[in-house]
Amino acid sequence: MLKQMPPEESRTRSRTRRAILDAAVTVFSEDRSAPLSQVADAAQVARSTLQRYFADRAALLAALSAYASEQIDEATRQARTDEGPPLDALRRLIHELFDLGDIVMLVSPGWEDEQDGDTESATDVALHALLARGRAEKALDDRLTDTWIVQVLWVTLYTAWTYVRDHGATKHDSLAACLTTLTKAVRAE
Repeated sequence: MLKQMPPEESRTRSRTRRAILDAAVTVFSEDRSAPLSQVADAAQVARSTLQRYFADRAALLAALSAYASEQIDEATRQARTDEGPPLDALRRLIHELFDLGDIVMLVSPGWEDEQDGDTESATDVALHALLARGRAEKALDDRLTDTWIVQVLWVTLYTAWTYVRDHGATKHDSLAACLTTLTKAVRAE
């Protein structure tokens, strides 16, 4: 007979795991080559505790990739992309995704390629449905493919994130520029 973990222990493990992942985002965003001991310090856990959750750097990075996907899917759910006019829904999605800059930029080189092969993420499904609805309602330029619009979305977000980090722009101004650029680029003429 298998013993179940007491609920409090499960919640504690979940909080500790999340603290380690959040600390890894912070530390690796500053220095991708930072030692795991620095991640442990930032998470306020012992190095041995970090290693119980993530045996090595590769395991931590794989978990960060999955964590990024979860965060992106949650942001997409929060954006309610199936509600209201398509361009308004797209703007809500951009708002939600903008706050994920550090984690997405950290895992972005190839993170989408590490997804489960043929399985579309919740974000992929919602975004394709939004784009189809946008075309049906004549809100989006029908000359642009879904692939093009999705790539423009990620590139524009990346530009907004780096504009804050590298050029000292405020998050507010960078997000406003991102929203303007993307919506003007994809809306129907």
